[in-house]
Amino acid sequence: MLQAQTEDNKVTNTFIFESDSERSTYELGVKLAECLVGRGIKRAFIAIYGDLGSGKTVFTRGFSSVISPGSRVKSPTYTIVNEYLRGETPLYHFDFYRIESCDELDGIGFDDYVNGGVCIGEWCEKLGGELPCDSITVSFEKLTKTDRKIEIIFPCLEVYLNVDLGI
Repeated sequence: MLQAQTEDNKVTNTFIFESDSERSTYELGVKLAECLVGRGIKRAFIAIYGDLGSGKTVFTRGFSSVISPGSRVKSPTYTIVNEYLRGETPLYHFDFYRIESCDELDGIGFDDYVNGGVCIGEWCEKLGGELPCDSITVSFEKLTKTDRKIEIIFPCLEVYLNVDLGI
């Protein structure tokens, strides 16, 4: 369901979905990636929020199947970032769960990643003020053992106006 929301005189595109399976969560990741590719977007940050087991990595697998086809996606819990370079645009997959302070981001070259391709990050609540202001936000809420509410919010940028995920 598409909703236009106003916050501080800014209009955002908010999509709310209910997923009843890993497959539909995966497919939503595919749709978001196809949206970016279709708009020629080569640099973006997708900030993912949600509890353990809510579908963040499944969504990321679907997303990466478009941006970096054939890559084996697994959560970079201990490495902080995995690089997937099989597509036209580099994809950087972050897991910020173990980040203790934002100073650690400098040590991994976070700004270089953000400016060098498409980034998708799990546990972005750990980033605080380091989260890029033009991030696409994806939030997961567990409804039942298999059902999820997934909210995608696009920032107020011209490139995202009239966005349609085709679902």
